[in-house]
Amino acid sequence: MKQIRQVIAYKKYFLNFYQAQSDEVQRKIEWTLNLLQMTDRIPKKYFEHLTGTNGLYEVRVEFGGNIFRIFAFFNKGNLVILGNGFQKKTQKTPKIEIEKALKIKAEYENERE
Repeated sequence: MKQIRQVIAYKKYFLNFYQAQSDEVQRKIEWTLNLLQMTDRIPKKYFEHLTGTNGLYEVRVEFGGNIFRIFAFFNKGNLVILGNGFQKKTQKTPKIEIEKALKIKAEYENERE
C-alpha cells in the first residue's frame, strides 16, 4: 500500500503527550496515524478541520470510552505536522488547548521562514 501523506511530530509536543499514554492508547494512536498516512479520504471520525482556526486539524482517537485529540496542520500539501495532544473530557474542545495548538503552529511557521 502506497503512503499518501507523511506524518511527523514537531519538537516534543506530540511525543510528550504520546509517551504519557498507556500501551493500548499508544497502539490506537499509531493505528489512527497510519490511517492518515495511507488513506486518501480520511473519515471525519478520525480527522477533521476545526473551523475558524486558520488551518488547524484534529486527529481523533477513541479508546475504552476515552477520547483523545491531537492537533495537526499541513505543510506543503501532504506533510502533516503533529502538535499538542490531550484527553478530551468535555463536549467542547477546550479553548486553552486550541490556543496552545495555534501557538505551536505559529512557532513552526516562523521557523520555516
